[in-house]
Amino acid sequence: MERQGFSTRVIHTKYAKKDVHNALQMPIYSNAAFEFDTAEQMEDAFLGRSPDHAYSRISNPTVENFEQRIRSITGALGVTAVSSGMAAISNVFFTIAKSGDNIVTSRYLFGNTYSFLTSTLQAFGVETKFCDLTNSKEVANAIDEKTIAIFFETVTNPQLEIADIASLSKVAKEQGVLLIADSTLTPPNIFVASKFGVDIEIISSTKMITGGATSMGGLVLDYGQFDWSKFTKLSDLAQRFGPYTFNAKLRKEIFRNLGACLSPYHAYLQSLGLETLSLRFDKAASNTLLLAEYLQTEAKIAKVNYPGLKTSRFYEVGKSQFGNYPGAILTFNFNRREECFEFLNKLKLISRASNIYDNRSLIIHPASTIFGDYSPEKRTEMGVSDTLIRLSVGIEDFEDLKNDIHSALI
Repeated sequence: MERQGFSTRVIHTKYAKKDVHNALQMPIYSNAAFEFDTAEQMEDAFLGRSPDHAYSRISNPTVENFEQRIRSITGALGVTAVSSGMAAISNVFFTIAKSGDNIVTSRYLFGNTYSFLTSTLQAFGVETKFCDLTNSKEVANAIDEKTIAIFFETVTNPQLEIADIASLSKVAKEQGVLLIADSTLTPPNIFVASKFGVDIEIISSTKMITGGATSMGGLVLDYGQFDWSKFTKLSDLAQRFGPYTFNAKLRKEIFRNLGACLSPYHAYLQSLGLETLSLRFDKAASNTLLLAEYLQTEAKIAKVNYPGLKTSRFYEVGKSQFGNYPGAILTFNFNRREECFEFLNKLKLISRASNIYDNRSLIIHPASTIFGDYSPEKRTEMGVSDTLIRLSVGIEDFEDLKNDIHSALI
């Protein structure tokens, strides 16, 4: 049989075990513990010698089914679902990093990710080295003998910068370091991480996957392409687990000890969301391009930024990596901060809210909210100006969104 399409694979992923009632949707197993017929069976489950579930913080049938669906559509070797996108990021770095290591990344990061790297992880002796990830020579020069990974966002939030991932992969392979991608803004229907040499992929499933901001969640995907025998922290484990080394460390220690497991109910909601992901993304992304083109005609708007615009410096690289629609987020600038607040307060349809990739269009002033704890100088370094507005475009009718924006600009 020919390889099936994205939505087909999502919908028709088989259960790990046959459901006793032949339910077409995986039921919600909201229990904490699972009973065993014998002490020997219990021992086998706890020691990983059987696929049985023992305790829902470690594994759960509903969560397992969600992970299987993600594995089916991405081709990942291992998938671990956790309680949020930030939980996914912390689980990854606590799995691979130790005191004295460093990570190469961009200053153009989501606010909490930046804080995690520069405050939380730094307190454990792990350094973050910043450089321009669109300049492969600068990236290569930033790597030293203590570097363990290059970390990047496929489309930065909210700067909407796009690095050439193939170039980053080439540098990572030459230097023997991990390539780790946060692909939240480019969901798996448009970005196939394995084709670009990504070793570890991080996704906030709270976003497009949920099907309308119904729940919190995060995903860690391991593509099994890295030679862990050459990775200091995990080299001993590599002798036993080979390509499964990262997954073994993550599942048997870090994930269990941090306890940021995904709720079975949230796994159920996100499994449902996966089934319509392509449909919703196509509508939201096409709306985004139309709105970006429209906003360029409004005199009060000083600047419009969307990588899907042909005028964007990231248009070609975005198209080659993600297709015609590099996400469903755009930004635009006014001339003064006060104009941003006046505009936001006049909107009637678009919601003033954080989060991205809801079915609803969401708008926010990043400098005073997500990045509000940073100094003006630090925000400037991070590419977040006081006149910037971020719009996460939903699946409403385009004309209604356009009319709401136009009325707020009058």
